[in-house]
Amino acid sequence: MTTRHLISLVTGVLFLSILAPVGLSLWLAHRQVETKFIDELDMFSTRVALRTERVGEQAKKALRHIEAFQGVPCSEEHLLEMRRLSYSYRYIQEVLYLKDNAPQCSSLEKRSQADAFPPAMKVTPDGYRAWLTTQNDLGIKRFMAALGSEHYVVMVDPGSFIDVIPFGSWPIEVTIIGTVRNVVVASSADLPSDVLQHVQQERSITHFQRDGSIFNARPFPELGITIVTWASTLPLQKTWHRQALIWLPAGILIGLLTAAFILRILRRLQSPHHQLQDAIQHRDIKVHYQPIISLKTGKVVGAEALARWQQADGSYLSPEIFVAMAQETGLSEQLTHLIIESVFDDLGKWLRQHPDQHISINLESADLSSETLPALLSQKVNHWQLKPAQIALELTEREFADPKNSAPFIAKYRQAGHSIYIDDFGTGYSSLSYLQDLDVDILKIDKSFVDALEYNNVTPHIIEIAKTLKLEMVAEGIETENQEAWLRQHGVQYGQGWLYSKALPKAEFILWAEKRL
Repeated sequence: MTTRHLISLVTGVLFLSILAPVGLSLWLAHRQVETKFIDELDMFSTRVALRTERVGEQAKKALRHIEAFQGVPCSEEHLLEMRRLSYSYRYIQEVLYLKDNAPQCSSLEKRSQADAFPPAMKVTPDGYRAWLTTQNDLGIKRFMAALGSEHYVVMVDPGSFIDVIPFGSWPIEVTIIGTVRNVVVASSADLPSDVLQHVQQERSITHFQRDGSIFNARPFPELGITIVTWASTLPLQKTWHRQALIWLPAGILIGLLTAAFILRILRRLQSPHHQLQDAIQHRDIKVHYQPIISLKTGKVVGAEALARWQQADGSYLSPEIFVAMAQETGLSEQLTHLIIESVFDDLGKWLRQHPDQHISINLESADLSSETLPALLSQKVNHWQLKPAQIALELTEREFADPKNSAPFIAKYRQAGHSIYIDDFGTGYSSLSYLQDLDVDILKIDKSFVDALEYNNVTPHIIEIAKTLKLEMVAEGIETENQEAWLRQHGVQYGQGWLYSKALPKAEFILWAEKRL
């Protein structure tokens, strides 16, 4: 992945790092309140189930108590015993004595006129029969829960099943649904019909929302019921807003800290080092070619390979800047590798077709000791079937400052057949001593001396030095015909500059050179 892609990715993560913690904090606030809300509904369902179970156990205990009666059925003594039972057990409303399933008498009536009980709706695992019925001797149309043994039935108000006070922060409604016939046994409020249908289709704990309320349906198969609790979401929203005031500052703080950390990474990725490294890896740095002309014949003899790095706004960053940057950041060798590969990719075929032409490539001081560059040059020269002399190497005076260290490397390149240029001669460590000690081929006169031909006597001295050492010369930065004529008159063999052409991309250079061969 390139630095450009990393920057895009990190920028996206930066936005997420700010938005995600804030959004997460709001979600957590809502989730926390909603979870507490549902937990309270579920807890209330459990308490209602415990109450239902407790009422059922009391009813069973009452039945066992009255079954132990040994007296005459429906006698005054029997009636008194049933009344005592009804009075003593708080959830028992009425006790009935049955014969052939038909009520004979009860704690309320000496002679019962009620119809016989139908088959039980449910039989408990321990053998008790259960009904939900409106049957009574008082003519009241009201559902009652009935639990019966062999000879007795006790009547229980279903409201006692749900007579539980919520411990939560908001009102909770509850309904008990008999699962055998899907009827409402008891309810603290009207249960919407669509909710009843939904509960009938479910056989497990479920939470759902309808019309501004959250419902919690929890089945209790051992009791043959489903308990549905629900509450309005209005208190939930108010609580959520309060909770958000707690979570939101934490989310903002985390977001800002994360953003600061990612910004630090982003700045590092946008550093010149990473930008240059990405440009090299992505091959954004291209090579242009400035022709080198024979001043005697006016024909092209080759070109200097010059790196060009186009920026996002279309401008070009000066090579002086990014070449120096490459040296400072340890990317010099990678940059030179890219330039060498580009030269052969661009002009390998053209050079093979024109063996009298050459391309000069600039090397930096860090490149001299490289073990990979000589091998790369050899591999490329052999691949394109070129003469080594067709690839010249330019080194500035800085690279010659310490002849004892640089001489062995320069000699190695010359032994391989490459010509060696001294670039920008006269601007650095000009000294006859190092020129005498180094085996070079061509001396390049810097543009600053070409510009000042008419004003100083330095250039003639440079030319005389080159002649004395039997070095050929290339004058850089020729812009006028007068400069060209002066240099030719003083014995300079080659020149390059805007008088002939600026540095050109490969295709334009080939077209230009083909006309001047």
